[in-house]
Amino acid sequence: MAEEFLTPRQVEGEYGFRVQTLAQWRWMGLGPDYIKQTPGKGGRIKYRRSAIEAWLLAQTVQTGGAA
Repeated sequence: MAEEFLTPRQVEGEYGFRVQTLAQWRWMGLGPDYIKQTPGKGGRIKYRRSAIEAWLLAQTVQTGGAA
């Protein structure tokens, strides 16, 4: 199966992270890995679906356990 690439707007629609939040995370070096297809401030950004899923998995906090 081919890798699926999503624009920030598609990420917003499917995962609920606002486009501006994604941009801020990129600037801060946080959030899921991304691909910058063109140089410069207005460069086109894409996210691999697998990178988003892996990032979400890494953010998962296990609850419960002994106190």
